[in-house]
Amino acid sequence: MGDPTAAASWLERNVVECLPKGGLALLLSTVAKEGRPLRVKLGIDPTAPDIHLGFSVVLGKLREFQELGHTVVLIIGDWTAKVGDPSGRSGSRPQLSSEEIEANAETFAAQAKLVLLEEQLEIRRNGEWLDMPLEKLFEILRTTTVAQVTDRDDISKRLKEGSPVSVLELLYPILQGYDSVAVSADVELGGTDQHFNLLLGRDLQRAFGQPEQIAMELPILTGTDGVKKMSKSIGNYIGVTESPAEIYGKTMSIPDTALEEWCRLLLDVSLDGSIGPRDAKRALASALVERFHGEGTGIAAQADFDSRFIENELPTDATAFEFAGDGEGMVHVPALVAAAYGVSRSEARRNIEEGAIRLNGERMEGLDHSAETLAGGVLQRGKKRDARLLVLGNSSQSA
Repeated sequence: MGDPTAAASWLERNVVECLPKGGLALLLSTVAKEGRPLRVKLGIDPTAPDIHLGFSVVLGKLREFQELGHTVVLIIGDWTAKVGDPSGRSGSRPQLSSEEIEANAETFAAQAKLVLLEEQLEIRRNGEWLDMPLEKLFEILRTTTVAQVTDRDDISKRLKEGSPVSVLELLYPILQGYDSVAVSADVELGGTDQHFNLLLGRDLQRAFGQPEQIAMELPILTGTDGVKKMSKSIGNYIGVTESPAEIYGKTMSIPDTALEEWCRLLLDVSLDGSIGPRDAKRALASALVERFHGEGTGIAAQADFDSRFIENELPTDATAFEFAGDGEGMVHVPALVAAAYGVSRSEARRNIEEGAIRLNGERMEGLDHSAETLAGGVLQRGKKRDARLLVLGNSSQSA
């Protein structure tokens, strides 16, 4: 795609905003004359151990830049994670230990390679440059005013409400912006919640005598509930390393209203209006499984799903419910049922003894089962079709 205008148009598909307008085509033309690739930056704070489909939206856009010969600079925010990004938050983020951050950083780097090309990828830690003398920090802080960081919506709202805002949170966008200076970014990608941070990166680059990066904002994927953004903390997510059965089953549980968005953002295709929602979900689920597990796995996951759900007449739109086993991988079923349906453990135990609890259409026997046996199964209580698709995990709802 040698034409810079055509390349820019292709890259700006499914993008909410690309600032300044027309800037990407001009930049592509400039670097083509210079004979160098763009340096396209994405910063991710390792505040959770896994990458989910929401992250894959922006990673997929980075991959498109790579396919045109450009270099992706993936910054793992091992230092900014210690500060906490206030974007879109109503309160301070919980502080993670250095050990947790490091473990998450290793996982992020490995999982990002499921989407990105390794040969055109730089993975950096911002601790490389943010572990700096105070003199350097003072130089950076002089570039930004208090009014700039307190005027942003999330911070100003909390200040008006009288909610505490730490000085560290005010520093966060400045430190993230300096990442762009440190790696000489030509383009930075982020979700719509990163609008302020992306533009502040341009301000920092200008202050340090660098050309200002293009700020590309991508839409935020709705989670499996079809309402809130996909999030580990909410539990409405699908991890890119989850099993084929889990990816397929959780995708089948999304509401029909989310289909168009998921097809467009995850597969870059339009929803086929000639088929019904159920068949559209099957095609989407199969494609997502193959994306992360390889050719043929989608067909196998579909066959497994059909054998467990359709042949046994189980509801295919079961709500995903995350749970965890004990240290030995076992799950106490009364605790699981109690958490899944909001009943007491004693009532859950009675339900099991009365045969009112079923797994994949079969009456459950015994009070303890292995997490591996339960994962991906459909739990039902009583004669209701209010079912739960069981997913391995560590949420606050886990048994």
